[in-house]
Amino acid sequence: LFSFLFFFLLLGILGEDALLPAPQNISILSTNMKHFLTWSPVIVQGETVRYSVEFQGEYEREYANESWIPTCECSLITATVCNITEDISATVAYKLRVRAGAGARRSEWSTLKGFFNRITTSLTPPLIKVIADGYHLLVDLEDMGPAFQFGVVYWKKGQESRMQQKLVKEVSSVVHLDTMEAGSDYCVKAQTYVEAINRSSNFSQTQCVRAQGGRSVWLVTALISLAGFAVAALTLPFLTWKTSKVFQFSCCPVAVLPETLKVSEPPIQLILCGSEEAEQCDMMVHVMPSEEVLRLWIQ
Repeated sequence: LFSFLFFFLLLGILGEDALLPAPQNISILSTNMKHFLTWSPVIVQGETVRYSVEFQGEYEREYANESWIPTCECSLITATVCNITEDISATVAYKLRVRAGAGARRSEWSTLKGFFNRITTSLTPPLIKVIADGYHLLVDLEDMGPAFQFGVVYWKKGQESRMQQKLVKEVSSVVHLDTMEAGSDYCVKAQTYVEAINRSSNFSQTQCVRAQGGRSVWLVTALISLAGFAVAALTLPFLTWKTSKVFQFSCCPVAVLPETLKVSEPPIQLILCGSEEAEQCDMMVHVMPSEEVLRLWIQ
């Protein structure tokens, strides 16, 4: 009887501490230097299963007794994906493992098959937008983070043998590539480059734009010239009149009469008054004796 009771007690203890199933289908998804560890969920009826992830780098294997380090963001999480980008900080081979837990129970560690090295990340071409601003060839590049540089290739359409290349190390604004010829087509394509792993992506799809045409420039120039002629035609008569007035008053100034010489009466009235006095003078006759006339003549 004692042995029977001990057997059931041992089963209870083992049932309380029984291991959970280990996570399965562990894999790495790595694109553009962002790395994620994924696995299949462990199902436990009536309980919330949580997961923890650890990694082991080259240093831990060779100099730290093959120790494991918990990841920064994945300790007792309920999701079945873990962002390990911050933990994979060197271009070396890493081991990764995950285990499940529910209450006091834990699963065995399930380890990723093989090693993961960030040099194997998948690099995609950047999103680009080519802009023709007048005669300026510009390109707007997708900002993919500080680890990324961009190799931009551009050329005049029809002159593919004379392609030019520009390395863009920082994306802070639209990048100026070249000055275009009027009415010509220019094409651009770009690829990403990561110096830490010394790898490049494929090129993006080629985009082409056309520079402003010569006819438009001629039309703008003609309109500006016409406006200039119109302004000159309107201002020249005024300037001529103004200049003549300046010369007139400089060379032939107007004489100002003194107040005593100014006539207050109208000229017509003065002329009439003068005519009447002349007529009165003509009508006056003075008779002188002959002796007086002779005396005046001798004198």
